[in-house]
Amino acid sequence: MVEGFASTSLVGRARQKQILDVRVHDLRSVATDPHKSVDDSPFGGGAGMVLKPEPIFDTVEAIDPPRPLLYLSPAGRRFDQGVARELASTGGFSLLCGRYEGVDERVREHLIDGELSIGDYVLAGGEAAAAVVLEAVARLVPGVLGNQDSVVEESFAHGLLEYPHFTRPAQFREWGVPEVLLSGDHDRVRRWRLAQSVARTVANRPDLIEARGGISAAERAAVTEFGLQEAVFGALGGCD
Repeated sequence: MVEGFASTSLVGRARQKQILDVRVHDLRSVATDPHKSVDDSPFGGGAGMVLKPEPIFDTVEAIDPPRPLLYLSPAGRRFDQGVARELASTGGFSLLCGRYEGVDERVREHLIDGELSIGDYVLAGGEAAAAVVLEAVARLVPGVLGNQDSVVEESFAHGLLEYPHFTRPAQFREWGVPEVLLSGDHDRVRRWRLAQSVARTVANRPDLIEARGGISAAERAAVTEFGLQEAVFGALGGCD
């Protein structure tokens, strides 16, 4: 699953250009029994199966993967754009995908360097989570995106959601494009986008405003310039 994802689209192109080095290792490749088993039932009984320690330790010790080695689990540190930036700035890292009921506890205690969670829900395995982490981190690596400015302007780059986007045609059915985007005034467009980012974040993710410490003077000015005071400051109780 992970190899298929990593061979297509953005990540796949970056691998072909040798900008990214992504390697996928199958735990079954080191299993020694006829069925290539990597799991067994839990001691003490209970539903489900648990990944055994032997194939995980054997794989890690054979390939000596880049550290940190992070186990994808609901108990891990919450993965967000800040963590993606941290991982993108390292010389490399590795992910361990769980399956079934998870991994033998001795893997967590004696092999991994930390745990990572993409959200408070349960998946059948860590492969989908690995794909999320892989793409979020890969696009922050210089050269992966065609236009690196996208990284600077996108959601969460400054603790704000991204502004609305429009493209041709300028008039679609009864809906037009905001006049400012057709004006050719790039500085005014920049201020409009800033105001829209603030308004969208306040409406949809006010927790991000609190986490970043409020709204700056430049953001307040942009909000006022484009008449969004009620939507923004009203929702924030009049404070910034």
